[in-house]
Amino acid sequence: MRLLIVEDEAAIANFISEGLKEEGFAVDVADNGKKGLQLAFDFIDEYDVILLDWMLPGMSGIEICRSIRKENKTVPIIFLTAKDTVDDAVFGLETGANDYIRKPFSFEELLARIRVLLRTKENEMVIFSAEDIQLNIEKHSVTKNGKPIGLTQKEFALLEYFLRNKGKVCRRTRIIEKVWDIHFDYDNSVIDVYINALRKKLDEPGKPSLITTVRGVGYTIETEE
Repeated sequence: MRLLIVEDEAAIANFISEGLKEEGFAVDVADNGKKGLQLAFDFIDEYDVILLDWMLPGMSGIEICRSIRKENKTVPIIFLTAKDTVDDAVFGLETGANDYIRKPFSFEELLARIRVLLRTKENEMVIFSAEDIQLNIEKHSVTKNGKPIGLTQKEFALLEYFLRNKGKVCRRTRIIEKVWDIHFDYDNSVIDVYINALRKKLDEPGKPSLITTVRGVGYTIETEE
């Protein structure tokens, strides 16, 4: 899952970004309103959640939220703000935000709110499967025939992306966009490294791989017949 953080306080932005990356998210960060709006528009269909500070240099979070809603009605938006009145909360939600969290806040609370919005967006779907592999978003676990398989954060994110798009061809550029972030120094070979690592952990010797290579295009997990 890919998130955008628009926050001008570097300490807060770094705190959230590092925490989310540890949870397997791809994260982009903007430190002012204009940059945040530009990123939101550049990747309007890519972000799964946008975390938006209310008070920003260049353009307020309210202005950004209104602009985003003119282009995208569904991407979940959470306001991060020190404003603490009921009127402020109502105003932010009426502008188009899905949620509102007051500073200071715990990372655990923010993560829980993000996951609630993602569950709603995915129609409560938290378990994805293919053949004998099952991935549970809430438990952050992967099992094969009911037995746990240990994956790194990036391996988990890559498998999650494939399972969310089961039956579709996942192009290499899209994999980079969704599993890594805009600051990633693009290198095709890194995808192959992670695919090989997943195959070693998920596949059985002598049997076809769960992840099929579509030569010159990308990869896919095929749907069961």
